[in-house]
Amino acid sequence: MTSGLRAWRNPLRDERDKRLPRIAGPCGLVIFGVTGDLSRKKLMPAIYDLANRGLLPPGFALTGFARRDWANEDFGEVVHQAIKDHARTPYRPEVWAQLSEGIRFVQGTFDDDNAFDELARTVRELDEQRGTGGNHAFYLSIPPGAFPVVTKQLARSGLAAQDSEQWRRVVIEKPFGHDLRSAKELNNVVNDVFPEESVFRIDHYLGKETVQNILALRFANQLFEPIWNANYVDHVQITMAEDIGLGGRAGYYDGIGAARDVIQNHLLQLLALTAMEEPVSFHPRALRAEKVKVLSATRAQGPFDETTSRGQYTGGWQGGQKVPGLLEEGGFAPDSITETYAGITLEVNTRRWAGVPFYLRHGKRLGRKVTEIAVVFKRAPHLPFDSTATEELGENALVIRVQPDEGVTMRFGSKVPGNTMEVRDVTMDFGYGHAFTESSPEAYERLILDVLLGEPSLFPMNEEVELSWQILDPVLKHWESQGAPEPYAPGSWGPPSADAMLARTGRHWRRP
Repeated sequence: MTSGLRAWRNPLRDERDKRLPRIAGPCGLVIFGVTGDLSRKKLMPAIYDLANRGLLPPGFALTGFARRDWANEDFGEVVHQAIKDHARTPYRPEVWAQLSEGIRFVQGTFDDDNAFDELARTVRELDEQRGTGGNHAFYLSIPPGAFPVVTKQLARSGLAAQDSEQWRRVVIEKPFGHDLRSAKELNNVVNDVFPEESVFRIDHYLGKETVQNILALRFANQLFEPIWNANYVDHVQITMAEDIGLGGRAGYYDGIGAARDVIQNHLLQLLALTAMEEPVSFHPRALRAEKVKVLSATRAQGPFDETTSRGQYTGGWQGGQKVPGLLEEGGFAPDSITETYAGITLEVNTRRWAGVPFYLRHGKRLGRKVTEIAVVFKRAPHLPFDSTATEELGENALVIRVQPDEGVTMRFGSKVPGNTMEVRDVTMDFGYGHAFTESSPEAYERLILDVLLGEPSLFPMNEEVELSWQILDPVLKHWESQGAPEPYAPGSWGPPSADAMLARTGRHWRRP
């Protein structure tokens, strides 16, 4: 009787025990754009790290598609070198030996029917030799302009065909369009070939451990959720700052700019996780429903001359080095009006957040590299101290550090040691590196594994992408009529208008 009870319980326990790692079933991954930096620095190392951690099936297959005249062995050497240079986990010859047996390469261009027919033959061969079971994901690490021809080729060659016995999925890197209209067109192109549940739009920020900890912080603790609303929160700042310039990225960045590159995807997704209501469960459908609700209620606050900021870095000194301005970077037009700094003010029109401004900013060549979400609370309605005792006291804040030092900081007032009553700000820090012995997986590891598992929680769906453009489009349209962006010095925190957009309401940006 006891053994029978155990047999009945084990499947349920296995399903619920989140401590058990989820291992991908038989499958393969095909990468288009396999010769690019993303593939070499992120995708290939992430695949090895997953294999090294025992999260890929023994017969996993990796196929590259590119114009290079490579044999399978040549591509294998490229993968091997990428692993040696960029893998997060230690190199183990036995893991590489097993992984390398499933590496294949197909030469061709996107408009080459014969190349895609050869790719289809290679995939069928892998099904037989490696036991991948007809389960394959196609990673489009290519410019969005190439999506239509590649997806049509996948359909024509039969590579996109799936049934109840096997799955086919497509992975798309940002940008997800250029505006709302182009995003809808792109979604239609992809969904003509792949159903929405088979489309995985990669936003690598959503794979970061700290981003997912937003959900744990909010919904696993009674401490924060009761004050996570307009009654207590004064405003929210979401910052992604970078201290590097754009040298070598003109082909991608010129004409795109900071708002399209980061705010439309990364920062609006962080806003959605920060402002959403509690989902009924952590099932992907429930999570997405709450994100869609909050994005539907979000609008850019005007007038845009006062509530937004748009800048472009100039040349100067940063970190003891002379650095060029954007207009001096190779590949950029000398009269480019592409912004390298974007700041916007948003309002979330729900009962929880009515009247609370959300300030989003992203910039290049800023004071330091940092990504954080700062929830800044209202001042106490009454302070029973002399004014001189609290003159250095700021606002309470809860800061979620996404990078580089993942963790959470709380800022609050405390008495200064001594005979007098003096209150100053202090901080309490939680750092992942100090609290846990396990190292956080790299974002692409988590996201690639989720693709292979068919777990869509961390991937924006059609509606989220289109709602994000709907929020941003009015600001972009306004900026188009404003001419050149405002200049700012390298190593600063953006143009003067960035400070002015908060100062108009008596607020100021945090200096991380």
